[in-house]
Amino acid sequence: MSESRQITVSKKGVPTIAIIALAVVFAAGLFVVGFDQGHVFSLVYGEQAFEDLYIHELTHDMRHAAGFPCH
Repeated sequence: MSESRQITVSKKGVPTIAIIALAVVFAAGLFVVGFDQGHVFSLVYGEQAFEDLYIHELTHDMRHAAGFPCH
């Protein structure tokens, strides 16, 4: 005699931790692209970062395409 077993796996959907992680990444990306005026690099470079605006210059065209005013 042979026995067959059936295994049932239940998946509820997307894990909550994945949704939270994605929301944090999205919020950080939105801040960097849309609102950063030297704040991120000021942690490392100090006040000079507010004059150089490295991230602003790197994401300049993306800011305009997304509708963020920057100048």
